[in-house]
Amino acid sequence: MTLPLSGYTILDLTHVLAGPYCTMTFSDMGAKVIKVEPPNGGDDTRTFPPFKDGKSAYFAAINHGKQSIALNLKDDSDRAVFERLLARADVLVENYRPGVMERLGYGWSDLHAAFPRLVYGAVSGFGHTGPDAKRPAYDMVVQARGGVMSITGEKGRDPVRVGASIGDIVAGMFLAQGILAALLDRDRSGRGRKIDVSMLDSQLAILEHAVAISSVTGKPPGPSGARHPSITPFETFHASDGLFVIAAGNDKLFEKLCIALQLPISDDERFATNPKRCDNARLLKRLIEAVTLENTRSHWIAKLTAAGIPTGPIQTVDQTMKDPQIIARNMVVDVLDRNGRAAYKAAGNPIKMTDAVDPTTRGPAPDLDGNRGEILRWLDEG
Repeated sequence: MTLPLSGYTILDLTHVLAGPYCTMTFSDMGAKVIKVEPPNGGDDTRTFPPFKDGKSAYFAAINHGKQSIALNLKDDSDRAVFERLLARADVLVENYRPGVMERLGYGWSDLHAAFPRLVYGAVSGFGHTGPDAKRPAYDMVVQARGGVMSITGEKGRDPVRVGASIGDIVAGMFLAQGILAALLDRDRSGRGRKIDVSMLDSQLAILEHAVAISSVTGKPPGPSGARHPSITPFETFHASDGLFVIAAGNDKLFEKLCIALQLPISDDERFATNPKRCDNARLLKRLIEAVTLENTRSHWIAKLTAAGIPTGPIQTVDQTMKDPQIIARNMVVDVLDRNGRAAYKAAGNPIKMTDAVDPTTRGPAPDLDGNRGEILRWLDEG
């Protein structure tokens, strides 16, 4: 069994999260990922806590299985090595601010002329076009400007950032999709393409219900806590020992929920359809909680699951990492150190594919410039 990207080589000039997340997915799917880092410290995340044995677990979680070579792209001898790498690579990925690669002489036009089969993937805060293209950005900036923070949190309270860095991660996922599409196209055309992904664009792209509501009603949605603004009941509910979630996403599921709760309201005109349930969401929540408060979360989760109703506990991250379903899907893997010992835990690859290995371990995160000799020997062999 082989991984689908075995034989592909990715030059990874990225740092922090959006770009490294993209290239991590390629590494997990079998590509050779060569991380080209500046000699003076390398990727910023090498200094991000938490640390184990003096090394960043954050860096290891995103850069495991990659190789590292330190190159100063303003130095002639290092540029010569870099250009040899370009000649062997299928894809170059970068997340510098627009204009940096051009100033180095490695912008899309130059690279496409010299290496026409090379696929060029770029991710940045605002993209390579538009009036704000050269402005700096981080995850929180695009979550704020992209509308995500305006719908996150509780009504009447300050907007909050989503706990995961979705500004970076979603952009990295879109970049991976674009690069894979360009590789498919190259098989037909023989020529690479440039993929330009903006973190800000990517935030708007995931606001499916918010865009629909804003465009139809002319009024943007605000924060609704855990409740979905277009589906009811679809939120958290109190049991006698705390909160759990119920997601009854259609009329049939709502009817099943009423039966399981012995709550005779499925024919009530106020709750007969999803739009009416949305209009009366607060009343419906009180009626449901009048029942669910009588017993524990585990009781209701077991009962509703048996009835075929989507439900579940609200787990902490450490609980999720021990969840039997997560474990069964190999979604917590060991990142090894250079001696082959388990050093860190990381998320596994959520893309499960037939006839492809899904190992329970990942190769070590590279030391800065730690693979120079190996990479240079590989270039000489080519």
